Amino acid sequence: MQAKAPEQQRRGGHLRQRLLSMASDLPSMQKLQLQLAAAPAAASLLPALAVAALILLLATARRCFPAGSSFLDAYRSGVAIVSTPPPRAGAGAAAAAARVPPGCDIFKPGEWVPDEDSPYYTNLTCPLIQEHQNCMKYGRPDTGFLKWRWRPAGCDLPRFDAAAFLDAVRDTSMAFVGDSLARNHMQSLMCLLTKVAYPKDVSKTANPEFRTMHYESHNFTVAIFWSPFLVRGYQPDRRRHMWAIHLDEPDAAWAASGGAAIASFDRVVISAGNWFTRPAVFYEAGRVVGCHYCLLPGVPDLTHRHSLRMAFRAALRVLVTAPGFGGTVILRTLSPTSHFEGGEWDKGGDCRRTRPLAAAEARARMVAGLDGDFHAAQVEEFARAKAAAEAAGGRVKLALMDTTAAMEMRPDGHPSRYGHWAHENVTLYNDCVHWCLPGPIDAWNEMLLQMLLPGYAP
Repeated sequence: MQAKAPEQQRRGGHLRQRLLSMASDLPSMQKLQLQLAAAPAAASLLPALAVAALILLLATARRCFPAGSSFLDAYRSGVAIVSTPPPRAGAGAAAAAARVPPGCDIFKPGEWVPDEDSPYYTNLTCPLIQEHQNCMKYGRPDTGFLKWRWRPAGCDLPRFDAAAFLDAVRDTSMAFVGDSLARNHMQSLMCLLTKVAYPKDVSKTANPEFRTMHYESHNFTVAIFWSPFLVRGYQPDRRRHMWAIHLDEPDAAWAASGGAAIASFDRVVISAGNWFTRPAVFYEAGRVVGCHYCLLPGVPDLTHRHSLRMAFRAALRVLVTAPGFGGTVILRTLSPTSHFEGGEWDKGGDCRRTRPLAAAEARARMVAGLDGDFHAAQVEEFARAKAAAEAAGGRVKLALMDTTAAMEMRPDGHPSRYGHWAHENVTLYNDCVHWCLPGPIDAWNEMLLQMLLPGYAP
């Protein structure tokens, strides 16, 4: 029997090559081919029938992909959607969600603890991961960063329950307004929800920065509005890399006509931070009031904290007073800007850690750096807006999603060099801003679920 082993391996290798050759003709199989080719020794040991069955299954899935799926196709990571999973037994009744006990602060203080049951999904089971956050596809060698969960002090944060989340948002809508971290958040949510349902792209524009997805099974709509400053910002001359930011004019991309673009949503999650580090000239009431690193004679150099503060103040003011909007505004605090080590983002900085920081180290870094300034400004402006909303009768509710302290501890969760755009012939900076999917960012949606449950009171 042992003498036949080399011959069987040789024949198995030939069969594998024929199968991969067949697969290369199928668009949905190109990424599978790359993944198998990356591990030839392991792939050659797969039974031939199993490989053939996998290819036929994914080829069939490609043909069965739902109509109106342009957004999903744009971010496909090698997996096709066959159909919405069948409803669970007793699906007519609301899923009972595990809850944190009253008084538990799910945001801080806390720690990341080992969790062998993570992650909830992989890049082979979720088709919604963009290339530049698909860390495992592009060769990240360690997987330990996936094996942690957030545990607040004195209580446990329940695991994400996709069925309970969809029940909590049934017949409602949610908009994410902000930069690419807002999109990162929304894609994490959609990956988590694939345990129960897949969305249909119902966007009214081809612009990938403004997408609207609908979960027909629960009549839940989720959308993303690209707005990196929350207020009007543009580059008068792209060659100079200088931004003009009107700190008192909310971005028309989401706030046109006094907030009409988001007035139909039940919940609006706003977030921003990383773009405020760019060189910029600041305007209020149409005139220059200061800048950051503009080197213009007679123009005062204002702090990052000032520009971010005024932008959030303007955005929250519109949300609180928008005609027709009577929903909930959730302010998610910034995702850390300080995880580059060994240099700035454009000077070789990287994030190569493979495990979370201790709470004390993360807190010291945050307090001493820009993240602490940004966070303080966001929390203060939230309190200001909440007081104004309550004074106006409480028609609009405000909630603070304070994720910063938890995420300061996770410099290990970024793509670093293991992320790419769809077009490969582009050199990217090490990405220590966005989050790998799956990854620590999935905890944001564990937190969000708790905030949506009736009676939540930290």
